[in-house]
Amino acid sequence: MRISRRSRLTDLRNIVLATFGVGLLATSAHAQEMPVPPADPPAKRMVTQGLAKTVIDNLFKCEVKVSNHRISAVGTITAKDGTVLTVPAETVYQTGQKLPDLFNECNKVTPQKLADVKIEDVPIVEVDKDGEVVTGFVMADNYYELYVNGKLIGVDPIPFTPFNSQIVRFRAKKPYTYALKLVDWEEKLGVGMEKMPWSDWHSGDGGIIAAFSDGTVTDSSWKAQSFYIAPLAHPDDVVEKGYIHDTSKLGRVHPIAKLPTCKEYCFAVHYPIPANWTAANFDDSNWPRAYEYTDDDVGVRSLTGYWRYPEAFLKARWIWTISLVFDNVVLARKTVH
Repeated sequence: MRISRRSRLTDLRNIVLATFGVGLLATSAHAQEMPVPPADPPAKRMVTQGLAKTVIDNLFKCEVKVSNHRISAVGTITAKDGTVLTVPAETVYQTGQKLPDLFNECNKVTPQKLADVKIEDVPIVEVDKDGEVVTGFVMADNYYELYVNGKLIGVDPIPFTPFNSQIVRFRAKKPYTYALKLVDWEEKLGVGMEKMPWSDWHSGDGGIIAAFSDGTVTDSSWKAQSFYIAPLAHPDDVVEKGYIHDTSKLGRVHPIAKLPTCKEYCFAVHYPIPANWTAANFDDSNWPRAYEYTDDDVGVRSLTGYWRYPEAFLKARWIWTISLVFDNVVLARKTVH
């Protein structure tokens, strides 16, 4: 979801980055504690064209009148090889535990400062009984699911908008692995586009930022792989280089991204999501690193759940894959030792 430009956190974040470093070329090289299976060969792409059939009209209804509430519909579409796909993604939103709110207008949770939040009242999800308690703060554009060592910690309470942020608490014993399913939701199901005041066929963008009390923050040390790429003028706009689904020729961010004009005739490229991708022993060594993005890249002026609580996200970076604009479903992983 693309929104207005500059955040008042930019200067503060620049100071932090100058101190700690951006590390855009960093890669994840954590040794696994458990035996891992050999890496599978690169997955075969599936290609779709056009709009999907709506099968769920709306996953979430905001009971409070807000300025930016969007319908989070779900659809299905059949690929050229006959595979029936769910768009924008298969999720556990309907059955998963909703994460506690840091900021959520729909639930009337809008603290003026982080000190007003009673973090000790947030329930702790048990991963390991003899582990340490980790507290985190997360905000995503638009939806995410958080797993630790394969266990679901919780899901984003709002699939699309209004934008919200969450508090996370879990108990785990190191080493453990964070796994995130990230979805940039869409209104034009199947072609990765949404309605904006200037266009009914706008290609939105994604992003996630998170910081945890164990010192883990979102940055380029995470792995991030794309699984649903749209809108595309042609499937060949995605170039497979081993395990990399490269769309760099299309541009990474608005407004320089090369947006297609195909509208309801646009293509999409999909890849099957591995069944065990949340597990601690899943081999992500062939996945590309995450890419870091600035506040301006993501556009955060209206994201109150982010800029109102600068101390919660201070050392974290917005991350995604190589393309904020075209990559709509992303899996991200990070192992902590």
